[in-house]
Amino acid sequence: MADIQKLEALVTQVRRDILRQVHKVNSGHPGGSLGCAEFFVALYQEVMDRKEGFNMDGIGEDLFFLSNGHISPVFYSVLARSGYFPVDELNTFRLLDSRLQGHPTTHEGLPGVRIASGSLGQGLSVALGAAEAKKLNNCNYTVYSLHGDGELQEGQNWEAIMYASANKIDNIIATIDLNGQQIDGSTDDVLAMGSMRAKFEAFGWIVIDIKEGNNIAAILKGLDEAKNHTGNGKPVCVLMHTVMGNGVDFMMHTHAWHGKAPNDEQLATGLAQNPETIGDY
Repeated sequence: MADIQKLEALVTQVRRDILRQVHKVNSGHPGGSLGCAEFFVALYQEVMDRKEGFNMDGIGEDLFFLSNGHISPVFYSVLARSGYFPVDELNTFRLLDSRLQGHPTTHEGLPGVRIASGSLGQGLSVALGAAEAKKLNNCNYTVYSLHGDGELQEGQNWEAIMYASANKIDNIIATIDLNGQQIDGSTDDVLAMGSMRAKFEAFGWIVIDIKEGNNIAAILKGLDEAKNHTGNGKPVCVLMHTVMGNGVDFMMHTHAWHGKAPNDEQLATGLAQNPETIGDY
């Protein structure tokens, strides 16, 4: 059984990592990263069946693909704290020649990163390819992916969503971060998407709702339910309702912190709201 208190302590430390990475280089995307901290911790610490070490073939383990690559600070933090590379490498975030670029890349061989992402709308297509490869290899593991709600305004997603159901790709769980915010404002103001559930169901997907997307226990329950629906001839979508900037009060419920770094005073305030639990890098 999951140790919720331990997972929550790691979430707090991940929030600190996010703030410190973005502040150091005065660049990056803290809002969505903070909103997905619980998801990443749950996924890497409890949900995914992972092998020791890292290789790109991914045979014999679950795989994860990050599509909304601008939330790299949370991805890097959780990868490092899950043993993929040294935690102190977080100090190199967005620096020249770093393996931790603003959007994840593959040419530097950073363990845990399977695709270059940040050009939005492409991750689901890649994840579906990996899921089909698993079927061809008789590799009975699951492919997970994460997407932003604003990102779904990109048309390629809907080709992939249609393709998945038409080809009965039932070993994928695609999670949508529903925070209602994107770089220029609320998703409803920029380009309203209507009912995400109705859309995915119309395209032949099974849809699971996680109403408390910043609650570790709720995420674990929702992803477990999603896993129980795999193998039934349909792809699975998880709608995860989160708060952008979660855990730092002045960053919450606004698009303003989508891609803005905190200054010294704001960093101190954010860190004070998230006391150190495991150890800073």
